[in-house]
Amino acid sequence: QVQLVESGGGSAPAGGSLTLSCKVSGVTNSLYSRTCIAWFRQAPGKEREAVATIHPGDGDTYRSDSVKGRFRIFPDSGKNTAVLRMNELKPEDTAMYYCATARVVGGTICRGRRDPSQFGNWGQGTQVTVAS
Repeated sequence: QVQLVESGGGSAPAGGSLTLSCKVSGVTNSLYSRTCIAWFRQAPGKEREAVATIHPGDGDTYRSDSVKGRFRIFPDSGKNTAVLRMNELKPEDTAMYYCATARVVGGTICRGRRDPSQFGNWGQGTQVTVAS
């Protein structure tokens, strides 16, 4: 059974940085390489939105326009972990951040996945608060 454990998050001033990690367990290395890992966020009263995705096998990534140039998603090699490095934080980045996974074949498909319903496994979420 796939389990996702998120860590990181917390509070930061505007312009600051935070790092989130999502460790994926319950999968073989082969399946992990074909897994699409995503970070979503949801602010109060707003819909859950995809922030970034990564396909560990292909290395393909996606970042939303709202975070491009500020956030980076990359794998922590050998640890089955996807890291979201968030720089130049803005108050509008304040939200609950969720890690999610879906089993896909290739990075192109992963990069195109933005709908929460396309992901079957979810972490418990971690709060990110950016003070203005």
